[in-house]
Amino acid sequence: MIVAVGQFAVTADWHENARLCVALMAQSARQDAALLVLPEALLARDDNDPDLSVKSAQRLDGGFLTLLLAESKSNRLTTILTVHVPTTQGRAENTLVVLREGKIIAHYAKLHLYDAFNIQESRLVDPGNQIPPLIDIDGIRFGLMTCYDLRFPEMALNLALAGADALVLPAAWVKGPLKEHHWATLLTARALDTTCYVVASGECGNKNIGQSRVVDPLGVTIAAAGEAPALLMAEIDRERIALARRQLPVLRNRRFAPPQLL
Repeated sequence: MIVAVGQFAVTADWHENARLCVALMAQSARQDAALLVLPEALLARDDNDPDLSVKSAQRLDGGFLTLLLAESKSNRLTTILTVHVPTTQGRAENTLVVLREGKIIAHYAKLHLYDAFNIQESRLVDPGNQIPPLIDIDGIRFGLMTCYDLRFPEMALNLALAGADALVLPAAWVKGPLKEHHWATLLTARALDTTCYVVASGECGNKNIGQSRVVDPLGVTIAAAGEAPALLMAEIDRERIALARRQLPVLRNRRFAPPQLL
């Protein structure tokens, strides 16, 4: 299976961001990708207004996703990204959505909000309260995570024990001392914790690192981007998953149940 990972700098104009997403969807489909993973919080960003993502929140039937769903009708590509969806006045949920054949086939609100490194996502964003579902794409099962969820190994482990073969992670990983190191280390750790592929897309504006990656079940980075806009292509191999789980049977050798998320 070919997977695509798109990264770009989100603008303050949701129409422009939708156009960029549609272009990446079309390009991925032309290259026979079965899956495209896009970054986190794609409606709008502005370096001078950190609240713009929430201020620009749209319903799942809003204009942004309507444009992406129209493109989705033209192929069998599965596209994964996150947008802010309004909840109460001035607040929203950071919602991961899965698009396929013109429909939203799954969604979940980000569980772990980024209240760290002097940022407080929970100030305007409500956390989700449901563990995300697994998504089947051509017989490979994908577990869903969002950005800061990566720092919580029990989430990845719960998804793997539920049957995930790969983990998908839209992100907007904020720049800062050691943050690139954290990103690379945690992506590799989650792959090794679970013997899953990890497919991670990063927003690459002025405040976020980009650095999208695909990591295989034995912790090998098989595709990587830098700080500029990019579209990565990588192959997910069922036999590589099976080999990793024969050589490193950590899921089978566990002596303790993972902690419950909720």
